[in-house]
Amino acid sequence: MNNNAKFAFWYMLSLVALIFMALSTGMILFQVINKAVADVLVGYEGYSDSIMKFAISAIVIATPLYYWMLSLIKSAFKKGELKADSGIRRWLTYFILFVSAVVAIGWLIGTINSWLNGQLSLKFILKTISILVITGLIFSYYFYDIKQGLKAKKGINLAYLIVSLVLVLGAFITSFFFVESPQNTRIRLYDQNITNDLSAID
Repeated sequence: MNNNAKFAFWYMLSLVALIFMALSTGMILFQVINKAVADVLVGYEGYSDSIMKFAISAIVIATPLYYWMLSLIKSAFKKGELKADSGIRRWLTYFILFVSAVVAIGWLIGTINSWLNGQLSLKFILKTISILVITGLIFSYYFYDIKQGLKAKKGINLAYLIVSLVLVLGAFITSFFFVESPQNTRIRLYDQNITNDLSAID
């Protein structure tokens, strides 16, 4: 029972970290698309520096936490502490898939809605591809893991690890080419305060 509680904690914490990591990666990709593909109607209106900064912060915390929880689960699984056919493993893995599906559906609905409201088709296509790549990695990995169990090949697991890290770290590094630096943000806020003070005096 104590082990079940521990494994449940690991799975739930990995789910929270996975959601933050996946959403943040998607946010960065979306903002890069918004900035890189300008719309003549709205310019770069869809780009948000605050969203980029939140995504960067979330990736810094969620990514190492997720892979740490995943390594603990894998270690317990290989040692036999967590059985392949255990209810907690199967239920929580499918719960992760369920939550991921709900998030992906909401993402796709929002993307299609933006397209129907006049967003460029190129932005719609790129964002849809981003969603499908991220959710495809999550679904294929967890389906493979739950079906194969101990029979899962190390090479395939390693491939998932490398591809996911490349995607997350790639988005993370790319974000710094678009986001405003902390120093520039502080200068901008300082100038803004001076402007507000002058307006108040006037």
